Formats: sequence, structure tokens, C-alpha cells
Amino acid sequence: MKLLVVIVNYRVTQLAIDCLHSVAKEIASVPGIHVAICENGSGDGSAALLRRAIDDNGWSSWCTLKVLDVNLGFTGGNNAILRPALESADKPEYFLLLNSDTIVRPNAFKTLVDFMDTNPQVGIAGSRLEDPDGTPQRSAFRFQTPLGEFEASLKLGLVSKLLSRWVVAPPVVDHAFETDWVSGASMIIRRETMEATGLLDEGFFTYFDDIDYCFNAKKQGWPTWYVPTSRVVHLVGQSTGVNNKPKRLPSYLLEARRRHFLKNHGVFYAAMVDICRIVGLSLWRLRVILTGKEDTTPPQHLSDSIRHSVFFKGFEVTDVKNPALTS
Repeated sequence: MKLLVVIVNYRVTQLAIDCLHSVAKEIASVPGIHVAICENGSGDGSAALLRRAIDDNGWSSWCTLKVLDVNLGFTGGNNAILRPALESADKPEYFLLLNSDTIVRPNAFKTLVDFMDTNPQVGIAGSRLEDPDGTPQRSAFRFQTPLGEFEASLKLGLVSKLLSRWVVAPPVVDHAFETDWVSGASMIIRRETMEATGLLDEGFFTYFDDIDYCFNAKKQGWPTWYVPTSRVVHLVGQSTGVNNKPKRLPSYLLEARRRHFLKNHGVFYAAMVDICRIVGLSLWRLRVILTGKEDTTPPQHLSDSIRHSVFFKGFEVTDVKNPALTS
């Protein structure tokens, strides 16, 4: 098998079927491609709808469906397919994690595979993500730092200019380049990279798993690149309800954030990141109060950031609680 495309669906079944329609047009572009979709415990009849779509459209020759009874998050849903694939006799040369809320543009898969074939030292590569009208989304990032968290929280032009080296999401560019991490919405991983790095860390549940994976792959000597000639439409946040509209962030996102910094950077770094984020958000709130500026942050963002900081939640690395199991 050349390429295994993994799609995890959670209560966005029609979007997942739309995604498969776009994928179907690309199957012939990469010989030895297979698509595996994981129905991640939606509990709403999604499995039957996906089976019917696969059968009715004649996709069964290249697409298989795995059904889970419980939502295991992005990490657990992907691992349910990645684990047996890594243990099989026909291990894929590449794995491509693809969000269910995406539409694949022509040659998106082929472009990534060709890039990886041509650059054997690269471990991970990410597509250019874009809106349906072609407007690019920022999908190549720097690792978060205390100064980067301060800049992102304060959102003040002069400060952002002074701290431009630490901005987590730099402006979009049109050429391929090495970056710290790419969005897991469309991310290809070399088999040798996954064998060295391991599966996705299920302790994250959902969010920060792509950052964690690229971080640990880099520690194993496998860099990450951004390949904008591979284009994928991303309908942001459909599976989780977190998108461009300001909504209160779910606790599992904030807990995943805390886990990432404690696990990968240690206690002091995690504390500094939280301090800078809280100070930045506090100054932002002061700006809003004094100037009447529109508050574009999620509701209760400052209080939630304090509540989920290491100072309130502690300095121990803990797993993010699965809301499907704790509710």
C-alpha cells in the first residue's frame, strides 16, 4: 500500500460523505491508495449512512469503514485505524490524516506523495488549507512560546510587530518550507516517522495532538514541511463546534493545551506560558473596557484560561478526560 488516508467522523456525516466524493476523484492519481473512515461513536445512525454511501457509490474497492461504539476523540479515532495498519503485513508507505470537514482539491494527494518521495528526509508534510472560495487559511505554524502566547492574547499591532519572530501563525506564503508544525486537518506522515514517533497520543483526546506529534517527530529527526501546492478546503471546526465565531472554548481544548506544555516543555515553561497568556488576556480586557473595542475573544476566555492553568489544575501531566465517558 502506498498511501492510507484516514478520516474520522463524529456527527458530521454529510460532510464526511461530501469529503469522500472529493476523495473519489483522486483515487486514480496515486496507485496503491486506500481510504479508511472511522465512525467515531456518533450514536446517531451515522454508520448506516456511511455504509450506504460507500455501497451506493461503488467505493468499496478502495474505502473501508470502521465503527466505534464510543467517541474516542481525534486521537483515538485515528489510532483505531493506524494501529492495525502499522501491525499489518502490508504497511502503508505513507499515512494521511484528513478531517471529515474537508474537500480535497485536484491532485492534493499526489502532490503530497510526490513531495515526500522526492524529499526522503522529511517526516511530515501539510497541505495548504483554504476556505471554499480559495482564501488561504493559516496552516503552517511555529511552536508556542511564552512571548508568542502573550502576543496572541494581547493582539496589539506594535507588540505583534516587535514579537514577529514568535508569532505562532505567520502569514501564508506560496512556497514550500520547513515549519514547526502543520494542521492535522490534512497531514501526511512517513511510515518510518510513525514507527519512530509512535501513534497519536490519546491523552490529548482532541486538539494539540498535531502540535505534539510534529514536536516529537522533530525530536526523532523527522522535520515537518508545508506544501501549499496541495490544496484542501477546510470547513473549520465543524466536528467540535470551535470555529471562527467566538464561542466558549471546551474544557478539553484547554486541558489539552496544559498537557502539551507540561509533557513537552516541563513545569517552568508551562508556568511561564500560562503567566504570559493570562497577562496578555488581562491587558486585552482592559483595552476593551477603556476603548469600547469589540471583544473578539471567546466568552469567558480569561477566566477559563486561569481556571485551566497549571496554577489551578496543577503541574502533573494528566490525560484529558473524554467527555463521552465522563458525561
